[in-house]
Amino acid sequence: MYILGISCYFHDSAAALLKDGVLIAASEEERFTRIKHDSSFPDKAVEFCLAEAGITPDDLDYIVFYEKPFKKFERLLMTTLSTFPQSLGVFREAMIAWFNEKLWVKGEIARKYPIPTKKILFVDHHLAHGASSFFASPYKDAAVVTLDGVGEWATTTISKATADWDGTSENKIDVLREIRFPHSLGLLYSAFTAFLGFRVNNGEYKVMGMAPYGFPKYKEDIYKVINFADDGSFNLDMDYFTFHRSLTRSFSNKFEDVFGPARKPESEFFCETTHPGKSHPDWDDAYAAQCQHYADIAASIQKVTEEAVLKIAEQAYQMTGSKNLCLAGGVALNSVANGRLARESSFENIYIQSAAGDSGGALGAALHVHHAVLGHRRTFVQEHSYWGASYSRDYIRNYLTENSIAFEEANSIDQQADWMATDLEAGKVISLYQGRAEWGPRALGNRSILADPRREAMKETVNVSIKFREPFRPFAPAILEEAAPDYFDDLGNATDNHLLRYMLSVYPISEDKQAVIPAVTHRGGTGRLQTVRSEWNPMYHAMIKEFGERTGVPVVLNTSFNLRGEPIVNTPENAFKTFSESGIEALYLENFVVRKK
Repeated sequence: MYILGISCYFHDSAAALLKDGVLIAASEEERFTRIKHDSSFPDKAVEFCLAEAGITPDDLDYIVFYEKPFKKFERLLMTTLSTFPQSLGVFREAMIAWFNEKLWVKGEIARKYPIPTKKILFVDHHLAHGASSFFASPYKDAAVVTLDGVGEWATTTISKATADWDGTSENKIDVLREIRFPHSLGLLYSAFTAFLGFRVNNGEYKVMGMAPYGFPKYKEDIYKVINFADDGSFNLDMDYFTFHRSLTRSFSNKFEDVFGPARKPESEFFCETTHPGKSHPDWDDAYAAQCQHYADIAASIQKVTEEAVLKIAEQAYQMTGSKNLCLAGGVALNSVANGRLARESSFENIYIQSAAGDSGGALGAALHVHHAVLGHRRTFVQEHSYWGASYSRDYIRNYLTENSIAFEEANSIDQQADWMATDLEAGKVISLYQGRAEWGPRALGNRSILADPRREAMKETVNVSIKFREPFRPFAPAILEEAAPDYFDDLGNATDNHLLRYMLSVYPISEDKQAVIPAVTHRGGTGRLQTVRSEWNPMYHAMIKEFGERTGVPVVLNTSFNLRGEPIVNTPENAFKTFSESGIEALYLENFVVRKK
């Protein structure tokens, strides 16, 4: 049985394909169109999924959409009418978008694919989120928490879930509590994202990167904006926000009365914490003080978000009694909050699927239908994230040859690992393109830029000369799974910690190791690590192991293989273009290596 899941029309559209409940392929549309956060119908992602399975649309048993458009449209109508006439612009633009495509998803799918309309199904947005985590996890039961901007109406849910692995249980996710729009932790964080000069649904991780350079001085002010009850429920004071009635602005004048004027987008950022001793070449005391103010606000909203996630998780623990937590939705990509959950919450086990945001809804929609609607037993656990497109060595060889690109060819994994370790040890920045692309926003060794973590200067080199992005942005330490407890504190059992595999949690780096790997030690002594196991990625593991044997440090700096404003590379052509337009010194395409002259 083949079930295709689809998410689209808002951001990060994607497709995921199951065969008898087992994931076969999954990808975001942006990887093919090269439009970052592409929201269009995922034609190319669907085409890829079908090709990967070796089937045609005729072979599909069900197509499932990740939310219910008419329920979402109802919320939009009720919200705009209740805030009219301020919402006139929102209403006008929404009518154009919704009547053009968003309301007619079923007809769009039926036109594109030869499947009976009764086999085109729809799943509530937050149920798709929850299923994307729980039905990909190894658990028999779990508390399921979903946190994002907004689905149809829900912004936050707490559910109790059970899975049928052996015929003794039932596949179901029962919602126990729901918080509805406009009260949203995701939209609160996004409002601060916009205030701090970053793009909503794109720059939230920049806020998280800026936060350690500030001090949470404004926590109490933020707690005037969001009110929490003892049971973990919350509501926003809407006098501070305009996202429910404005197309161009998510916060009000009253918001700026409290937090000051908004930061200018794309403006330079430096302060005492980023440049101790006023070391920035264009240092200006007044401007640096202003930047410090924004860093303090970033630190404050980040801290409030962490505390909110912990409160909601504790309520989920009390309501369900499960020792397992499955988390999903855009807020589940907040790796600092996730690290605190793992260390401080009452749960023994936590699972977050690698594509926790809207793209993952495609997978969740398909999994929910297979298990909860059709009643099939669980057989699949998502143990890695390598579900995207790949290109054969013959394809890559032909591409390099036809374009007269000089290359060397490694004869074995060991030889390639030796070459890569040599390059890293020599201080070169290299890129690794191999196997199937990662599913989700993190590059995990198949579409990665790599560097020596022992060299502190690599922070600036990779940010400024390679990625062309803000200098405060941190990098991830990729480490052999077996070595992780030697470098990070409070990991517990690293082998069973799924968050570590997907680079979805931040942990303290051991005090004696922070000076050893300064390029991946973020301010405050933490790192968003990825653990690497040979069975998931033999080439990546062999390279890190070889580097460790040479240097005594089984860690490499890892960041996504893309330039600022672009999606992660998908094809060998994308990889070579990015290599050519940046300061990357060596490009490893499978077992071929291309070097700058």
